Amino acid sequence: MINTLGFDSDFDPCLLGRIINEKKQIGYYNLPNQDTAYIHHYLKQLDKRQDLNSISDVVVIGIGGSSLGAKAVYHFIKPIRQLKRNLHFMDSTDPVTIANICNSLNMGSTHFIVISKSGTTIETIAAYKHILAITKSTQLSYFPFTFITDQNSLLAQHAQKVSGLIINIQQNIGGRFSLLSSAGIIPLALTGIKIDCLLKGAAKIKDSFFNQGYIQNILLKKATFYAKNSSNYNINALFSYTDSLKYFNDWYVQLWGESLGKKQKNSAFNVGLTPIGLTGPKDQHSFLQLLSEGTRDKSVTFIKLKAFDNHQKVPDITLEKLEALDLINQVEFSTLINMQADAIIESLKEHTRIPLDEITLQKQDEFSIGQLIYYYELLTSLVGDLLNINTYNQPGVESGKNILIKKLQQL
Repeated sequence: MINTLGFDSDFDPCLLGRIINEKKQIGYYNLPNQDTAYIHHYLKQLDKRQDLNSISDVVVIGIGGSSLGAKAVYHFIKPIRQLKRNLHFMDSTDPVTIANICNSLNMGSTHFIVISKSGTTIETIAAYKHILAITKSTQLSYFPFTFITDQNSLLAQHAQKVSGLIINIQQNIGGRFSLLSSAGIIPLALTGIKIDCLLKGAAKIKDSFFNQGYIQNILLKKATFYAKNSSNYNINALFSYTDSLKYFNDWYVQLWGESLGKKQKNSAFNVGLTPIGLTGPKDQHSFLQLLSEGTRDKSVTFIKLKAFDNHQKVPDITLEKLEALDLINQVEFSTLINMQADAIIESLKEHTRIPLDEITLQKQDEFSIGQLIYYYELLTSLVGDLLNINTYNQPGVESGKNILIKKLQQL
């Protein structure tokens, strides 16, 4: 992964030390070096219950951090490789969406993974109850559920009562930072995604950052710029020039928004950076005008894929009245999409007050997406430290949950 910064900023020399200290307490930092033996143990347990060879589909029942990360990786890898199993995500209470997912499944060849860190997520439990009722009506000879949750959570206690398979989420890991934990790893492992390569990619960024590699300087400067300019450039647009990163954009929006939109410690002052996920070249036709000539309150990061695993070319056809566009004939689509990104970057650079940087992924594989995941997790932690907030809580979300419970009690 190569990151080219288009802006610079002096950083607090104490910042790295604070993050090194935080690393001792916050669990996600050490996930790239985790022992993966639990994955193989789990697969053996599952095989005894349901027969792995009979499973064609896996459904993640979870919302937010319990689903967005695995969805991001799955949809990045799926277009370029035949995977062992289809992965679905029941992350909505929209009745039409739930019905459509259920109607697309053969319950006899499906396994369900219920993911909730707290174990009391209303959306997740509602969907679980719906699926549980369906599986009971089909009179399966086995219990097709795995539960991924915190140790001793209420969901874990329920899982023990029903003799479900239980995987604990590693300690001190918030939902939106849980992609590389068991919450993300187990569903991805079931599809055949290369977990070791995913973790090696994340470890590459971790080692570079904590051992004074290239990425350390990049991230410290970038985080400092965002924090120092959080009032002037309070919107960060992530412009991904591959459709395969569409769900990564969604994951980034939650990570960035829920982590950085807070009240400062020991203060009632509200801070935050608003995330926007864009996909090029489609969103050039909806958002580019605003970036180019709109209010100067946005920074933009472009993500490009250097080597697409596809070499299709525009056919060598001349269209009557459109002869001037023959210049695209025999150009690979992969070349065309990166040229479009470069043209937009060059265009926006003409407006010197727009902070820009570029991230280039070398390949469309697990290693590259692992690098990108850990890069953004680190960046989020660094910016949160500089904004003087608690990056890892979400009191605003909890407030909404409490109000929902009160409304349900009044039904």
